[in-house]
Amino acid sequence: MSETGEPRTSRAVSEVVDLVSTLIRFDTSNTGELATTKGERECAQWVADQLHQAGYTTEYVESGADGRGNVFARLKGADSSRGALMMHGHLDVVPAEAGDWSVHPFSGAVQDGYVWGRGAVDMKDMVGMMLAVARQFKIEGTVPPRDIVFAFLADEENGGRWGSQWLVDNRPDLFAGITEAVGEVGGFSLTVPRPDGSERRLYLVETAEKGLGWMRLRAKARAGHGSFLHEDNAVTILAQAVARLGTHTFPLVVSDSVAEFLAAVTEESGLQFEPGSPDIEGQLAKLGTISRIIGATLRDTANPTMLQAGYKANVIPQTAEAVIDCRVVPGRQAEFEKEVDALIGPDVEREWITKLDSYETTFDGHLVDAMNAAILAHDPDGRTVPYMLSGGTDAKAFARIGIRCFGFAPLQLPPELDFTALFHGVDERVPVASLEFGASVLEHFLLNC
Repeated sequence: MSETGEPRTSRAVSEVVDLVSTLIRFDTSNTGELATTKGERECAQWVADQLHQAGYTTEYVESGADGRGNVFARLKGADSSRGALMMHGHLDVVPAEAGDWSVHPFSGAVQDGYVWGRGAVDMKDMVGMMLAVARQFKIEGTVPPRDIVFAFLADEENGGRWGSQWLVDNRPDLFAGITEAVGEVGGFSLTVPRPDGSERRLYLVETAEKGLGWMRLRAKARAGHGSFLHEDNAVTILAQAVARLGTHTFPLVVSDSVAEFLAAVTEESGLQFEPGSPDIEGQLAKLGTISRIIGATLRDTANPTMLQAGYKANVIPQTAEAVIDCRVVPGRQAEFEKEVDALIGPDVEREWITKLDSYETTFDGHLVDAMNAAILAHDPDGRTVPYMLSGGTDAKAFARIGIRCFGFAPLQLPPELDFTALFHGVDERVPVASLEFGASVLEHFLLNC
């Protein structure tokens, strides 16, 4: 308590905003290509310095390519015979065009009650909270109930090829004894109206992720002069296949995580959702902007994102290529690929550039109880609920080696904030109050994990 009798602000809460702002000022843009990606080395070394100052011994690892820096630190717990918990966050961000933003995307500006910049929500907010709590625990001599491994990682925005996937394949020793892991895209609040006119904040804990696959399509045909008649044109063959795939609606599939989420929202709000209804997407629109994420977990998606063909206006090229961003509901991979093959036809080849499996766990157990208790300690009217992420995280790599994974980066958000639009969006920002709330919740969680 302070001299005035008010609760003291914890060390983690007092420094989390500055840590997040500083992290954003490191331009760790990941283009997906080694030649143009800036790399995470400078940012990772700064993180290691912050941990060293607090008293940690850290391990810095470059994951298979120059500059792809990762930092690991372990805090011993009261019972090291229990499986360790890993808290993980990635240091890379997607690129940003400065001319599109209200503030410079790598300024880390703190203004109007927000911390602004690329990575503010994906995911230097969580990295800053992790770092703040890790520093507080070490400086103050706090001993958590079990060992905690803090991992700050490279290359998540490219599927972890030069980050978590490489580390799991080449440095399995770093994950020895870890049984559970907590990372991004969960723990944020969704405010729903209740039948009595009040509101309830639901905190979404990620228990599942769709599979992530980037697929290359290729059509080959005879090259020739652009003025001739050509029934066999690689560009036409590819374009027709891409159009069929891009406009296709895959079947409705409601996983356990999605069903539990919809049941919880129905219970709290009185809104009716019928998982088997062909109009389920329309029903989800009642949830507002979060329907973007939830709606995308009901079906597989295959979205064309890149096209490449030709080298001169009057030359019909021999080859045309496209890239498709595929996200697959758990348990649907084989059927998804059969549908894709039927849609693109025999004249188009396909290959996986990146193929990462889906993941789903149950919403139960001691760790889930600790998450719920941490939320309730700071928001007594809150409620944790499971949900499926339409995207992917580094959890995909850790699940491969038997680690049970969750997404829990706690943020209490203003109801009017279109949070989902900020992921990879222009003017990405996170409320200052949300960061301070998150640091407090994360501290409580790790004290009881």
